[in-house]
Amino acid sequence: AVGCSGGGLQNQTPGGYANQTTINEGPWCLTDGNTYDIISIDDWGDGGIDFEVQIATFPLYTFSSTTTNETFSFVANPPPAIDGAMLHVETPTYVYMGNVDVKGKIKNQGSTVINSMDVNYTIILGTTITQNLSSLNIAPFTTFSFTHPTPWYPSAAGAYTLDLWISNINGQGADAVPSNDNLTKTINIINPISNIIPSYASLTNTFTYEVIGNSSDQVSTPRDLDFHPNGDLWTINKGTENSGGSTVKFTNPGATGQTSLWQQDGNAWHFMSLPSGIAFSNNGNFATSTSVYDANHNGGAPFAGPTLWSSDPAIYAQPSGGNGSHLDMLHESSYCMGIASESENVFWVFDANNNDIVRYDFGEDHGPGNDDHDNGKVRRYPQPAVNWINADISSHLVIDRNTEWLYIVDGGNQRILRLDINSGTVGGTPNYPQYDAVLAEYTNVTGVTWEVVVSTGLIQPSGIDIVEGYMIVSDYSNGDIVIYNILSTPVTETGRLQTNDPGIMGLVIGPQGRIWYANATQNKIVKIEPNQIIISVEELINDENLLIYPNPTNSIVTIEHKIEANHKSSVYLVDVSGKEIFRRDNLSGTKNTFNFSDLSNGLYFLTLNNGINKFTEKLIIKH
Repeated sequence: AVGCSGGGLQNQTPGGYANQTTINEGPWCLTDGNTYDIISIDDWGDGGIDFEVQIATFPLYTFSSTTTNETFSFVANPPPAIDGAMLHVETPTYVYMGNVDVKGKIKNQGSTVINSMDVNYTIILGTTITQNLSSLNIAPFTTFSFTHPTPWYPSAAGAYTLDLWISNINGQGADAVPSNDNLTKTINIINPISNIIPSYASLTNTFTYEVIGNSSDQVSTPRDLDFHPNGDLWTINKGTENSGGSTVKFTNPGATGQTSLWQQDGNAWHFMSLPSGIAFSNNGNFATSTSVYDANHNGGAPFAGPTLWSSDPAIYAQPSGGNGSHLDMLHESSYCMGIASESENVFWVFDANNNDIVRYDFGEDHGPGNDDHDNGKVRRYPQPAVNWINADISSHLVIDRNTEWLYIVDGGNQRILRLDINSGTVGGTPNYPQYDAVLAEYTNVTGVTWEVVVSTGLIQPSGIDIVEGYMIVSDYSNGDIVIYNILSTPVTETGRLQTNDPGIMGLVIGPQGRIWYANATQNKIVKIEPNQIIISVEELINDENLLIYPNPTNSIVTIEHKIEANHKSSVYLVDVSGKEIFRRDNLSGTKNTFNFSDLSNGLYFLTLNNGINKFTEKLIIKH
């Protein structure tokens, strides 16, 4: 008796079923082991229908309809007593060199609560690393995310095969369905962004401004740019409201063999209408911000916001059933003037229509060209109040990975703000209406910790990026790129590049530490190359804060510090030429040990940085 008018004539109500309608049918007596079909007929053809089959009260099967006519099959068997299924490897596809957390998500598909299990992983089929997790209490047909207690320490950048699996559930060895216990994923370890910002702050240095992309590459009013974790450089073209924007991807940017590829999604008029920003995440997806009031362009409600895309060339800008190739779009931020990636499918935007900052968690994307938004989570930050310059100048954002502060270009107020993304209380209904019919969450966040960090010296700030305690900001009005030390209190200006190139919006610090920018008025992408590379080596501020022993050493070094243990730390080593030769990130605690036995004899500089303080000490290697 489930159906809509036309597709079986079971429901004669005009318009079919309302959103979020749940219909229960059965129970029926089915024969164990037999296969049965669910036939889904959708007159509208847009999908969005979810089916759940419960057997012996357990939600054993779920299916989602995406087209007009589909058949889903299931086997009528009750769940086994013990069956843990690995759903996802949650370690990102791209990870900076350092200690890597091995993460996964499982689902208890058995009828028994899971209280303990072994989690195991190998790298390129090497040594198996096994740890037992206990006191879990994972109820049947619920999910559980875990982090393996033993991190992985890759030896070099490159692509690695990670095998992750569970075993020994509740101490009973293999479960009933061992075939779903294991997942494999390729993890790409990439070198961290080099910090050569002192080269740009130097008053005596000179610079080369290399145009690496222009109108001959179909660069047209570029408002932002960002690096894919694989090293490709993407820029976003503004386009028109009705045609939508487009992208240009540069492979081998600024190097011999550089190529460019212009692309536009088939439904860019909606999903990429007047894009103001682009941001890549650590899973290879990217998101764009639409700076229009109504992405439907029909004079109706303010229906616009950020869009999630795949960078996979087999998906992005390829045909996918008539609704574009986008992976997801949410619509609670008209005049969306900038965007920043937090992780995976989580992004932050500058909402000029409401003068606030909004966090968008797309969750699991709905797939290319579909339109299911029911797992999206949207959180509004009504404070601090922000303002745009105008509809033509982007207001960009960036997250400092060390401190987890979100830095915001508040262009209309000629200032830079920062917001602690881990602060505040979630709850309450926003004043701004919810325009997506179904969301998993739509709430306010109040009591947020935020600060004004720059309030003078900027006229029309637009672009922003951060590396290792330095922040750079572009000024659209005059083309200045202003350099700040964000570890100082207060934040201080340490240098200013006068490019004499008004019209700069987006800018980014690239993989080798170079500064790249997009000039929207000159239709060009520029790389700034310092003629002399300068690495800042800071002396230890207070000997009592950092202890390195033994020093000199021939192999093992222990580092102890007394600085804010609640913050993750980074430790890195540079040689006398300023070349970074060792790095470990996301370190916990106040005592860590490292093995430098493979280094040559000589003088090195070891730096510890926890995002709040940064200390450097000399280290001598002597075999």
